[in-house]
Amino acid sequence: MHTASTLARVTALAVGIAGALAAGHVNAAAFQLKENSAKGLGRSFAGSGSAAGDASIIAVNPAGMRQLEGMQVQGDLSAISFSAKFHGTGRKPTGQAQTGGDGGDAGMIAPVPAAYFHMPIGEKAHFGVSLTAPFGFKTEYDNGWVGRYSGLKTDLKAIDLGFAASYDVNPYVSFGASVFVEHLTIELSNNIDFGTALAQSRVPGYAPGSADGKLTVEGDNNAVGWTVGGLFSPDENTHIGISYRSKVEHKITGGDATFAVPPDVATVLNAVQPGRFVSTSGKATVTLPASATLSVTHNVNDKWTVMGDVTRTAWSTAFDQVTIDYASAQPDSVLEFGYRDTTFVSLGTDYKLSDTVTLRGGIALDQTPTTNAHRDVRVPDTSRKWLSLGVGWTPSENVEYNFGYLHLFTKDPDVIIAGTTNNQGNALTGKYKVRGDVLAASVNYKF
Repeated sequence: MHTASTLARVTALAVGIAGALAAGHVNAAAFQLKENSAKGLGRSFAGSGSAAGDASIIAVNPAGMRQLEGMQVQGDLSAISFSAKFHGTGRKPTGQAQTGGDGGDAGMIAPVPAAYFHMPIGEKAHFGVSLTAPFGFKTEYDNGWVGRYSGLKTDLKAIDLGFAASYDVNPYVSFGASVFVEHLTIELSNNIDFGTALAQSRVPGYAPGSADGKLTVEGDNNAVGWTVGGLFSPDENTHIGISYRSKVEHKITGGDATFAVPPDVATVLNAVQPGRFVSTSGKATVTLPASATLSVTHNVNDKWTVMGDVTRTAWSTAFDQVTIDYASAQPDSVLEFGYRDTTFVSLGTDYKLSDTVTLRGGIALDQTPTTNAHRDVRVPDTSRKWLSLGVGWTPSENVEYNFGYLHLFTKDPDVIIAGTTNNQGNALTGKYKVRGDVLAASVNYKF
């Protein structure tokens, strides 16, 4: 056995696994969820920070509570259907074709709930509570698929509980702010190609892909963020909302990294690298990005209302660098990321068909933070065009129901992953077929 060579190979493999872990944490957070309102979904979330009559404005722009009538509660539920199917090939470090299938449909159907409470305080002040999920994503591939060394499962959820207050300076100017507690949970897994490391170190009986292990990482954290905003009304028919949501820094200190290592491989590793590739705890800092929104709503007449939104999200500063620090002898990893800042633009309209029925529609352009140079299997994201429709029904003065539907139009993104230490030299090249639809429903009750 070439002990020195084995030591070098396994050390490189340890760094690669740490790198794959960091990439999974960050790329899962690349999906920002806007699905916090059925009414908003029906017009592609145009007017999210300026339109009247939707309690979701508590979370987007607290100053907009000026446009909510009396004490009320609202519950929303969105069902996201996301499909991601890979077609392509993989290459082993030796240049041979990688074994395994395409991984099946890595997407999911997931519910996204939201809830709101609003209460006026005197003539000019307002108090609100919101429960939303601003970030979330999940992909899961079949075991043994061709890209198993780059990712198996990625699951991230962020849930916010917010408390908001606002003050109306006069009927035309309002300011508001909120503080929210965000709970983040992460689960990641990928296979480890121990066969390649041992084969390259000339350990008899091993070849690329002959001794797969597995890494599963889980972690959670609570952190605090804030939102500030203003609502300005030049006249009774035009409303302009400006809001800013802070970045949220999650310092995960009690994460669990579980290594599943074949027994024969474990014997070799214990001899040359004791204390590595053993289940351990670890810590890392994951920052979810800040965003700024400009929102405009104009009542054209008694029947027509038009809205528009522009949101800029600062992904590049949030994901400049991530360091994974293991409690074991596993080496730390510091990775740079190529995420870019993104812009979301939407236009929407409401048409009051009758005193009880309102129709809605909207379009949007939603830019992805990923690029061809940095896209991976955990989040095979691409820029999208939105088309949405909605309907609202108000059977009484106290109750309102809303329904919305959204379809995403996408181009099929490429994924080109070179063979590096992060994936033990296993390259992957292919294309994804990505599709998405969202259905949402809500009920609002005024006391």
